[in-house]
Amino acid sequence: MEHGLHNRFSAIARRQPERVAVRANGTSITYGRLDAESDRLAAVLGRCGTRPGERIGLCCGRGVELITGMLAILKAGGAYVPIDPAFPEARTELLVRDSGVRTVLADRPGCAAIAAHGVRVLDIEDLAHRSTGAVRPWSASGDSIAYVIHTSGSTGTPKGVQVTHDNVLRLFDRTAHWFSFTDTDVWTMFHSPCFDFSVWEIWGALLHGGVLVLVPTDVVGNPARLLTLLAEERVTVLNLTPSAFRLLATARQSTAPAGPDLRLIIFGGERLDVALLGDWMAARGDERPQLVNMYGITETTVHVTYRRIRVGDLARPDRSPIGWPIPDLRVSLHDANGALVPDGTAGDLGVRARGDRRLPEPACAHRGALRRTGRPTGVPLGGPRHRRRRRADPLWTD
Repeated sequence: MEHGLHNRFSAIARRQPERVAVRANGTSITYGRLDAESDRLAAVLGRCGTRPGERIGLCCGRGVELITGMLAILKAGGAYVPIDPAFPEARTELLVRDSGVRTVLADRPGCAAIAAHGVRVLDIEDLAHRSTGAVRPWSASGDSIAYVIHTSGSTGTPKGVQVTHDNVLRLFDRTAHWFSFTDTDVWTMFHSPCFDFSVWEIWGALLHGGVLVLVPTDVVGNPARLLTLLAEERVTVLNLTPSAFRLLATARQSTAPAGPDLRLIIFGGERLDVALLGDWMAARGDERPQLVNMYGITETTVHVTYRRIRVGDLARPDRSPIGWPIPDLRVSLHDANGALVPDGTAGDLGVRARGDRRLPEPACAHRGALRRTGRPTGVPLGGPRHRRRRRADPLWTD
């Protein structure tokens, strides 16, 4: 496995420098130019004192600067901590304090949003003008931290989870046989970079040589305009929470059809109610686009399981099929005491990595440094290869 998200990206950029990598707000940037600009920005970050493993905040809107900054932080040896400029002050303060971020790379709106939080703010546009040379990108090891993303806090206080380069790379390597992503795919970044679903969206495009379309914030909340964007951009891979899909499906019935180039709609982020797919499947079937449900949590790098949704699943509207684990993961159901439950019994989901691979570490800040929060409660055997997920929706085996 090639270590480093940025290294794999740069290898693709060398093969296809003239192909478009990112489109946002009417502008676009090629792989070659994005690689070069992030190299130059990484050099500036290095001169500003960025150290290997340092957590650098990234506070940018949905523009090319977001992706340039992300790559630059990785190339400089840092780990990016996304901070949405639109977040309430309290949420931003929690992210900054909990992750121990001392430096934030930001676009102009991001600079204004982060100014009051006691960190050093680097204006990405200003740094771009100061950039005079490139840097040899830092060579990440397999367990180098790529990013820290915070959970939603739906089960308590949001917590930061630090995820390695290799955990992201293996996510795509181990799911490739299901999706066959290529450089002809056009992806959307529909979700906030602070939501780990965006990791799948961003790197799904950039690690396969595809095009990443950053969906403007005002389009995210307007299903009719999103349908137009899908058609105009010829999107092939769309990732949505079921709630967002419900609105999109309703808009499709009253306006234009969904993008004709769509080949995959991948659900994640919340429970899928298969009944909401009834009208869609009646009109379009289940072959193109394919509908896929992927269950996962931030602590296990976005996705844990895969399930192709078929028309036959509509016969069991009481069930939300989550399918089979990604090949390098094992899942099991446990009762409140951590014991395995028999088939047909609801329980908590336990996730275990096969072999020696480590799952991402839950973490929080302590005097500016991340520390492990210890073994998740109730996980049998313990250790870095196990995670336990307690959720409101019961899970069971057939």
